[in-house]
Amino acid sequence: MKLTPQDTDLIGQWLMKKDTIVADPTCGRIEWLIANHLVHLAADPSGWGELYRDPDEGRLWELTWPQSEMHGGGPPRLTCLADHVAQRKYGGTVLR
Repeated sequence: MKLTPQDTDLIGQWLMKKDTIVADPTCGRIEWLIANHLVHLAADPSGWGELYRDPDEGRLWELTWPQSEMHGGGPPRLTCLADHVAQRKYGGTVLR
């Protein structure tokens, strides 16, 4: 369930199963990573972005909910960010 070097963009989906909306396995993986592995660094002032660091690899990851038209912003997305991109968006919290 941890991130691999090949992971760069995890995009969750909500699926319709028998008149019920359920999260796909990628949503579950993102939720597990946030709760059990990644280290929270900062929140975007808009409330639609959270910055995390992978303690194993040091890479920075942004949690967003890009489908703003859906309830709660829709399913989550976890995207690897370059340090300079994270620095620009989240400021000094990115410094190691």
